[in-house]
Amino acid sequence: MRWITAFFDRFRARPVVEEPSGQLLGDLEARIGYRFQNPSLLVKALKHRSYVYARQESGIESNERLEFLGDAVLDLLVAEYLFGDFSDKREGDLTQMKSLVVSRQVLSKKATQIDLGRFILLSAEERGAGGDRQPSILCDAFEALLGALYLDGGLGACRRFVATHVLDDFYDLIQRDDYVNFKSRLLEHTQSKGNGHPRYLVHAEEGPDHDKLFSVEVSVTGERVGRGQGRSKKEAQQMAAKDALQKLGAL
Repeated sequence: MRWITAFFDRFRARPVVEEPSGQLLGDLEARIGYRFQNPSLLVKALKHRSYVYARQESGIESNERLEFLGDAVLDLLVAEYLFGDFSDKREGDLTQMKSLVVSRQVLSKKATQIDLGRFILLSAEERGAGGDRQPSILCDAFEALLGALYLDGGLGACRRFVATHVLDDFYDLIQRDDYVNFKSRLLEHTQSKGNGHPRYLVHAEEGPDHDKLFSVEVSVTGERVGRGQGRSKKEAQQMAAKDALQKLGAL
């Protein structure tokens, strides 16, 4: 019976997934333009919790602590950039721009641009379920990578990374309708003028139930200031808010 117990102990001790190869890490370093002095930091930044659990490691070995650090570093560097480049903007405007740049939607796309999903260490089950394409996992790993960069190369290395891989298309980003929350911007504008909350009213609905087109009007202090259309009420409200911002000279 002793040999059977030893056999199963060996089986349980075997790693379920392999350690990343040096070539894999080198490929990622080439993509981000930085070579780590301490490669173990890079490995840890890539460890999703499913990976460490599959290897029967402690949950603290995952990339979540580095994600926490990287999130703070990213906030600082984006705020520093906005503060320096937009000296004419109020605090509320800067906050909205920063929220957009560091949003999960944007960061997951930035992660995809460097093919980060290919390098993230996942369990076989998580990868099979499409975890390497899941926005939350991509975003978390991107922030963890920045945290590892900070520990390995300091704020200067992080600033270069953020300039190249986060802020490279900033001016295009803030103009894209699919990223900007026009309703929030209109609300902030009206409140700054002491005009309270905008009111949205569905003006018309056209087409069959599966393909409706909504028309929405937005008013401020009882006066109509914008109109918009969309395939959902939410989209139409966003377009109405954008129209209002343009007419109010706030966009």
